[in-house]
Amino acid sequence: MSNADEQAGPTVSGSLAHRVPDLGALELLLAVARLGSLGGAARELGITQPAASSRIRSMERQLGVALVDRSPRGSRLTDAGALVTDWARRIVEAAEAFDVGAQALRVRRDSRLRVAASMTIAEYLLPGWLLALRAQRPDTAVSLHAGNSTVVAERLLSDEADLGFVEGLSVPAGLDSAVIAHDRLIVVTAPGHAWARRRRSLAAGELASTPLILREKGSGTRQVLDAALGGLARPLIELSSTTAVKAAAVSGAGPAVLSELAVREELAMRRLVSVPVDGVALARDLRAVWPTGHRPTGPARDLLSLTRG
Repeated sequence: MSNADEQAGPTVSGSLAHRVPDLGALELLLAVARLGSLGGAARELGITQPAASSRIRSMERQLGVALVDRSPRGSRLTDAGALVTDWARRIVEAAEAFDVGAQALRVRRDSRLRVAASMTIAEYLLPGWLLALRAQRPDTAVSLHAGNSTVVAERLLSDEADLGFVEGLSVPAGLDSAVIAHDRLIVVTAPGHAWARRRRSLAAGELASTPLILREKGSGTRQVLDAALGGLARPLIELSSTTAVKAAAVSGAGPAVLSELAVREELAMRRLVSVPVDGVALARDLRAVWPTGHRPTGPARDLLSLTRG
């Protein structure tokens, strides 16, 4: 070995995690320095004395120096141990600052929840879920943006929402999802409409060729209906909310296709009549969605769990 090699000292290899003791070991060393007793340090940290001795020996092997002199009168730091303790104190103080900062980030995250949901879910399911969430997290401020499934995806992908809910046929690109409920679309009319007096079910072709009161393009309801029928006639009226479509149908403006969730009360009170349809499946999944690879955390995770209750 050359003189230059000798002056350079031993080669350091491997990751820092393998060369530097973990925080638990450093906290133990600081407790030994403060209390002058390995047993006292073990009790303070809630571990057994043999476990504390083993951890100190492991740290000494890792660093290649003796850190603690043990005797019947107690434990005393070696000169190297005193120096390592000074370094350990700085590391632990930095870790404590790191922990305080991380906790502040969690508090800030947990103080708000931004939800984007398609209309049917926003109007008929989310209110109950949000009331349950408020009981769990009374200090979390919740904002809700209701729009069609395309808008929900846009808000999630632009980081304007933490969790979304959609009711279309497929999951928008860039999002992961979980099915949270199932729904069925039904054809409804006012009691005075000719379809309300039909004795036979409506044929799928007749439904497809009839101008209907519809939600706007991009809505989950419109997507499901269009796919099930293989195309739709030009809308009789095109509206941007489930409530508006329902109100138009109740007024007698024409037939509409709506979520079963949305018209339960109107059907029970005979303000609307359900019209059976043959040869077409109008069932759909309701999904929670979030950006791919970013599983919901904090309040968003809690809300997601409530939807499955």
